[in-house]
Amino acid sequence: MGILKKHKIKIIAAASIILVLAIVWFYEGMRGNDIVVVNPLPPNEFMEEGYGYELDCEPDFEEEYETDENLDENVGEEDITPDVTEVDEIVTANAEQSSVNQLVPDTPVNHTVRAPVEPGDMVVGDDWFYVTLSARVDTLLNNMHLLHRDKHELVPDDGVIFFSANVRAYEGESVFNVLQREMRRTGIHMSSRFTPGFNSAYIEAINNIFELDGGPLSGWMYRVNGWFPNFGSSRYLLQPGDVIEWMYTVDLGRDVGGEFLSDR
Repeated sequence: MGILKKHKIKIIAAASIILVLAIVWFYEGMRGNDIVVVNPLPPNEFMEEGYGYELDCEPDFEEEYETDENLDENVGEEDITPDVTEVDEIVTANAEQSSVNQLVPDTPVNHTVRAPVEPGDMVVGDDWFYVTLSARVDTLLNNMHLLHRDKHELVPDDGVIFFSANVRAYEGESVFNVLQREMRRTGIHMSSRFTPGFNSAYIEAINNIFELDGGPLSGWMYRVNGWFPNFGSSRYLLQPGDVIEWMYTVDLGRDVGGEFLSDR
């Protein structure tokens, strides 16, 4: 006991040195295992200016983002439309997230009213822009008794034939031109005829659902920017951002918010 009391200070000093060395060895071992130490501030304080996480090691990769300039360079002149499979996957995913919004897309408050343009006066150019296109027969969902049983399978469960999507339109093209191209591209049946009295194309059927298939007051109508034009779709000259909706009516347009137009 006398010896311990005599060397007490030396023993304490030696123990302290050993403890410090053990702590240093422990933290060095943690750094060797790539343990990352972060700023211990509360989570809500990380969002304030001047605070953030500080990593002990460099990241293994750097994310690369394409600028608008890079995207333009990646688009070839012949790449007019995206791959059909890719578009279908995107459309299906959007449909699962919000089928209601796609059935009844938002329309501008200020409806666009335009004068008809004669098809012969339309000159299609090389410049293009985006418009929105959709086609639906949801009015038939509650009126399947009007449709022949052989055509019931043509009506999708949600009534949407072509989900609302941005598609290309070229300068000088009409509503009819865009519908015809997109239906052909996606493999959806479409039937039309020319009506000399109105100097315009008339849409008889989309997806093999014809006028009068849903009763004597049924047929196809189109709406652009919330307005039902009183002239045919091949006389409606498109502009950037136009929202085109094709819809099937079983009640002369009253069930879709517009009057029946025989020269659509």
